[in-house]
Amino acid sequence: MIDEIKIRFQELIEERKWKTAKQELHNLEPFQIAEVIEELSKSDQIILFRLLPRELAKEAFKHLSHDEQEDIIEGLATNVNKVTGLLNDLDPDDRTAFFEELPGEVSQRLIQLLSAEEREIATRLLGYPEDSIGRLMTPEYVAVKPYFTIQQTLEYIRRFGHDSETLNVIYIVDDEWKLIDDIRIKEVILASPEQMVSEVSDNRFVALNAYDDQEVAIKVFQDNDRVALPVVSSDGTLLGIVTFDDMMDIAEEESTEDFLKFGGTEGLDLSYTKTGLFEMIKKRSGWLVLLFIGEMFTASAMGYFDMEISKAVVLALFIPLIISSGGNSGSQAASLIIRSLALGELTVRNWWYVMRKEILSGLVLGIILGGIGFIRIYVWQYTGLYDYGLYWAWVAISVAVSLILIVLWGTLSGSMIPMLLKKMGFDPATASAPFVATMVDVTGLVIYFTVAALFLSGKLL
Repeated sequence: MIDEIKIRFQELIEERKWKTAKQELHNLEPFQIAEVIEELSKSDQIILFRLLPRELAKEAFKHLSHDEQEDIIEGLATNVNKVTGLLNDLDPDDRTAFFEELPGEVSQRLIQLLSAEEREIATRLLGYPEDSIGRLMTPEYVAVKPYFTIQQTLEYIRRFGHDSETLNVIYIVDDEWKLIDDIRIKEVILASPEQMVSEVSDNRFVALNAYDDQEVAIKVFQDNDRVALPVVSSDGTLLGIVTFDDMMDIAEEESTEDFLKFGGTEGLDLSYTKTGLFEMIKKRSGWLVLLFIGEMFTASAMGYFDMEISKAVVLALFIPLIISSGGNSGSQAASLIIRSLALGELTVRNWWYVMRKEILSGLVLGIILGGIGFIRIYVWQYTGLYDYGLYWAWVAISVAVSLILIVLWGTLSGSMIPMLLKKMGFDPATASAPFVATMVDVTGLVIYFTVAALFLSGKLL
């Protein structure tokens, strides 16, 4: 369906049927218009966006990616009135999210296009710390006094509710605008018209502080199943609200940042297509250099055991198998623990529970892999695929025991490092898969050759 719509509008633009295109845009939902715009060339995007009426332009703009939003603003630069109207019409939280992704000088230039009232709101919101709830809140909500009757409340909503971000929740404040409670619109509708608002209120509400971290808000939304939450100052004054759709966007950004960190790179400030080559190299080089230095210790470890390798070359055959198994088990454990910490399923206090569980898991997984390694050497020896020599059984035992210990060490490292970082106040996602794998590589070699020296001493060594 959406593909047909895209083709239709491309044809209308090519045929320059502006009146028809404008009429058909009225029949589409804002998210459909956004999908159509994202598929067009930059010049056609601007043409189509100019055809949108004011309210529809505002709603469609909210559904565009930041890159597309920036392209639209740049394309409308020659039409200052259109840009000014669009920025003034945007909801304050959506506008703030757009501004904070732009270079500082660009944001300042666009802020000057706002009306005095909207400029004050934008400046106030941008004045909060970058990752705080204050950046996300909108001052567009409906608040009533506890002494209002339900009839007065409904009349107030009809009069002032048009610009509210959501009408699902109505807020109750005192004469000093201190938050008393919030009530769902369902409770208002079902109450008797003569009842006072205070009579349907239970004075039990959940609120966020404007300086709370955005990750805190995500957790509060998840725990309380709300469509919106009030934002208050330190003294309880109602400043604004944050809606669930804003939290979804932040959750996606946080997940993307953690994903990139876990992959061994810094989070990108802009999208991949908007990030310059030099900036991309800068974001990726730090971890690569660090990991390369780490892998140099692997070479040093092998050099330390060069005498053992020269006496028993067969040991070198299993180095890739040994270190990859340790790295893989460590990456697995790190992935599980980091995700559990992010979801709040685990805290640092659970470290002993995690350690016990990972010791058992590591032992069982190590025994499984060690058993497979032993069988592999046995089969190859007896089928003639490879001759491991007179002491093949001791080589197989060395490999099997090494795998058990290395997989155990990998699971312990992968699970404990994120918790240690969390305890120290760092982001657990910094314990990236490459970092854990590199660390286990180095220590895995030491374990392998130590075990080999123990079992093969007086035989091959």
